[in-house]
Amino acid sequence: MSTTERRARVTASFFYRSYRLCFCLCLFWSLIPVPAAHATCREINVARGFPSPAYAAEFDATMRYLGHNFFHITTSKGTELATDPLGPGWYPDPHVSAHVVTVGREHFNHNYVEILRGNPMVLRGLNQFGDDWNRVSVNVREVFIYNIPLYQNGADGGYLKGAAFVFDLGSLCIAHLGDLSHPLTPQQIKLIGKIDIALTPIGGRFTMAPETAREVVAQLKPKIAIPMHYRDDLRRVEEFGEGYRVRYLDTDSIPVSKASLPSSTEIVVLRPYGAAAYE
Repeated sequence: MSTTERRARVTASFFYRSYRLCFCLCLFWSLIPVPAAHATCREINVARGFPSPAYAAEFDATMRYLGHNFFHITTSKGTELATDPLGPGWYPDPHVSAHVVTVGREHFNHNYVEILRGNPMVLRGLNQFGDDWNRVSVNVREVFIYNIPLYQNGADGGYLKGAAFVFDLGSLCIAHLGDLSHPLTPQQIKLIGKIDIALTPIGGRFTMAPETAREVVAQLKPKIAIPMHYRDDLRRVEEFGEGYRVRYLDTDSIPVSKASLPSSTEIVVLRPYGAAAYE
């Protein structure tokens, strides 16, 4: 065998061994569970075999209730989130900006994105003018946002499509249940995941009556449920809160953190921005 042939065989053998080594390493690393970037809400994303993260005592987010289904959430990293922005004429127009806004229903009381400053990304739960669901699953800065199809009641008792949105902040999971009008199915509960804070409609016509809303809270088991869509009717809030500890805050804002969540579900009532003070 010539020197050239021996060198060719040695080279081929070297590359073959290198290929096998790379293949084995890739296989080895593929078998090691890697923590998901956002593992708070959905158990399906949680890597097995890793310890639970430690949560700092500082606030993870500040939540502000701007009326109806309209919330403004600011994370500890400064990311601004808005939900179902309410059109003018009901409460004073808030001067808020957002990086992203979600729309769970195509209606003037839910989709007035023009009210927000900052040219936010608009995530719509429905397309084709509300005729069909639109799938959302996206990272916006440090927040992972996804939606869940649901139904809302029509004025004639029929059903219209709507959407809930979940905001995974990494340590805290917030669900905005849109205009939900029915108890959740097992599939919807699985899609929503493990919730810390549930923004819960209790309207009674286009949304759930208070007793149905209590059933949904029992299904999701959030640590905090914040009622919305009750049109300043505190009688609905009282019905919704039956059997739970209820806190009325004479403010539109609340700071929240994983470390300070109550041990069992608590109803927290925020006074909408610009609304009359609670008596």
